[in-house]
Amino acid sequence: MSNPRILILGPPGAGKGTQSANLAEEYGVEHVTTGDALRANKDMDISDMDTEYDTPREYMEAGDLVPDAVVNAIVDEALSQADGFVLDGYPRNLDQAEELEGMTDLDVILSLDVSREELVDRLTGRRVCDDCGTNYHVEFNQPEEDGVCDECGGDLIQRDDDNEESVRNRLDVFDDNTAPVIDHYGDHDGFVAVNGEQTPDEVWSEIQDAVDAHTA
Repeated sequence: MSNPRILILGPPGAGKGTQSANLAEEYGVEHVTTGDALRANKDMDISDMDTEYDTPREYMEAGDLVPDAVVNAIVDEALSQADGFVLDGYPRNLDQAEELEGMTDLDVILSLDVSREELVDRLTGRRVCDDCGTNYHVEFNQPEEDGVCDECGGDLIQRDDDNEESVRNRLDVFDDNTAPVIDHYGDHDGFVAVNGEQTPDEVWSEIQDAVDAHTA
């Protein structure tokens, strides 16, 4: 099947971004994330939704959380324009999962399984280029020169929310809100649990096999 409709799920640090990029390139589909969809549709007219602001931009500029209803509408718009997609970062809760069912039919649902302690190690060791955003890791993916981005020469920093306390809090939030979404999709014909503790290449090979098996 060309232009598959893929949902990728997993906790922070599981590798969703890396594998989503692989999927988008390999299968020629759009990589749809909530953040990108918001930025692309920040001037969308939502005045008919009885929300505090009339556009997503106003929420973003005010630093306020964009309501679920607005996020749902933006994701719906992004998916309607995509000829096949890999959806990453949505749905974050069961209400959003139910909304998604009304937007599209999914061919494959990939769930990246990684243990909590492995996630803590990955996230606390992550370093990000302050200029271009490229990710590195103090153990698994070191730059050629310590503290310097290979891509642009920018400084590598630890994000404020990558300290251990913040990481464990983020994982708790995931367990409370998003883990039930994975359970929700467990009976879907296209659901595949992927061992996310393998090397990125091994994870990618397992993902390719899963997508090909469900879209042949």
